[in-house]
Amino acid sequence: MKKNHFSIVFKSFLMILTLLFSSGIIGQQKYYIPQKQNDFWNHVQFGGGLGLSFGSGYTDISILPSAIYNINPIVSVGVGAQIGYISSKNEYSSWLYGGSLIGLVNPIPEIQLSAELEQINVSTDYKYFGQPRFSDTFWNTALYLGAGYRAGNVTIGIRYDVLHDDNKSIYGEAFMPFVRVYF
Repeated sequence: MKKNHFSIVFKSFLMILTLLFSSGIIGQQKYYIPQKQNDFWNHVQFGGGLGLSFGSGYTDISILPSAIYNINPIVSVGVGAQIGYISSKNEYSSWLYGGSLIGLVNPIPEIQLSAELEQINVSTDYKYFGQPRFSDTFWNTALYLGAGYRAGNVTIGIRYDVLHDDNKSIYGEAFMPFVRVYF
């Protein structure tokens, strides 16, 4: 019976060791469960422009930040903002602010086609020999279609306002050159 008792104790001891080590082995095993990572910000680029122009009695200051989301290497969409101040001594001073929706297409890496819908609020104080004469506030809408040469993050090109009206548009010409930089 002692031999049988020893056999039962030994088998029980082995069973307990097996359970202890097997749970330890399972506890140490790492399972890889793939999870979809949010890589939204890896596709976002920030950029925009700064404009400064000074002359004989003339001042033009503009800040134009923008951000685009690269849907793929060919298509990007984004938004932009604009704030500006323009003044011509003894004639007028204007504050401009607004925003834009941007669409970019790169059919080949060196060529960039663009469409930009811009809505700008213009508030102008007209002067007569330095004295306020009257004020005018209105919204200006522009739809720019453009094309440019792209090298890395910089695009240089020209755009055309298809909604340009010589009597209503805030810019004197429908064609405008541009330099676009995104980081």
